Amino acid sequence: MMVLKDKYELGIAAGKKAGELIRNTINEAGQANIILATGTSQFQTLEQLIKEDIDWSKVVMFHLDEYIGLPVTHPASFRKYLKERFLEKVPALKAYYLINGEADAEAERLRLNAIIQQHPIDVALAGVGENGHLAFNDPPADFETEDPYLVVNLDEQCRMQQMGEGWFASLEEVPAQAISMSVKQIMKSTHIICSVPDGRKAQAVKDSIEQPVNPVYPASILQLHASCSYYLDQSSAALLSVTSQ
Repeated sequence: MMVLKDKYELGIAAGKKAGELIRNTINEAGQANIILATGTSQFQTLEQLIKEDIDWSKVVMFHLDEYIGLPVTHPASFRKYLKERFLEKVPALKAYYLINGEADAEAERLRLNAIIQQHPIDVALAGVGENGHLAFNDPPADFETEDPYLVVNLDEQCRMQQMGEGWFASLEEVPAQAISMSVKQIMKSTHIICSVPDGRKAQAVKDSIEQPVNPVYPASILQLHASCSYYLDQSSAALLSVTSQ
């Protein structure tokens, strides 16, 4: 765990570590399969990652989640987010697989499941929601399902967070369902970098790190991962006990 001064220092540190892990994987295996997260928590981490010296032609990218039924033109679309904040700012990747929330959800889920099962994930970037969610696995999260991608229902706290961050004008506009990477699939990643800035995430961070592993605290499952690094700022780490820091 690293506690940085603010979200900017957090993003630099997390982005540099991600770059190092991706480079090392390419050097060892000739290719790196990665997962990118979205949302406001990832702005600074992605800004640093695109500055890293990486041979992107040897990288295959997946992402964590996408709303069902939301057009790619909508400001809250995670496909739009990744195209504008990542894909258009780095050289061409070997491949990338975006979740199409406008397609038939079950068909899209099965399509992605088949692809990602052929690409064991080396480096995953993730965040933690205000309700402790990991990807869009809201509490109580499903820790058991093996399918890589799931259709999930979004709880009200999750939807309120999306509105509060400015992605939607009202709660009614926030979709009620999404296609989300499963907890089991995230945990299969060789390395996980979890970037969590902002004081509104402080309780979720405390629960994820200090509570027993429990589906009520979805991100608590990361305690069981062999190589998961938290990157926090002083605000998001504010409620942690001294021994945790």
